[in-house]
Amino acid sequence: MELIQQKQKKAFEALKKGFEWKNAMQTPRIERVVVSAGIGKFMKDKKKTELIADRLAKITGQKAVPRGAKKSIASYKTRTGDTVGYQITLRGKRMQDFLNRLIHIALPRTKDFKGLRSAGIDEMGNYTLGMREHAVFPETSDEELKDVFGIGVTVVTSAKDKKIAKAYLQHLGFPFKKDVSQK
Repeated sequence: MELIQQKQKKAFEALKKGFEWKNAMQTPRIERVVVSAGIGKFMKDKKKTELIADRLAKITGQKAVPRGAKKSIASYKTRTGDTVGYQITLRGKRMQDFLNRLIHIALPRTKDFKGLRSAGIDEMGNYTLGMREHAVFPETSDEELKDVFGIGVTVVTSAKDKKIAKAYLQHLGFPFKKDVSQK
């Protein structure tokens, strides 16, 4: 199993022909990973919101920051500043460790996993994926599966466009589905 750090070092050699790069500094790199979870139906239950923050901290190895509502919405019974979710920004070693666990452990454990959708790459070269269950990470205890919540993971890269970002992320080991046009 080759780690993200090792694949990053080989990225320039692997991708330079396809994009006509002349300098290793033209190779994109991952700048940060943002992990977030909304609390949704658990909003009024203090114990469950603390549970979400605790689980995110176990998964990422870093404390979660509460995010407040930007405006009051009466039908959702929220007021400006109420906690509506948690967010964690990972950089450096923690980011690389999290990505290694995501690619090599969590995604293969996902039920009916057939690959990641490349539609999650935006025009600026960032990739966003959603996971329905946080329980695919080995850090979460399997005994408390009644409080399962989803998480969103955004991988921010320095790639200039979609094509470069997809090639770079595939090189790093992100398991994308084959496009219908390539079959």
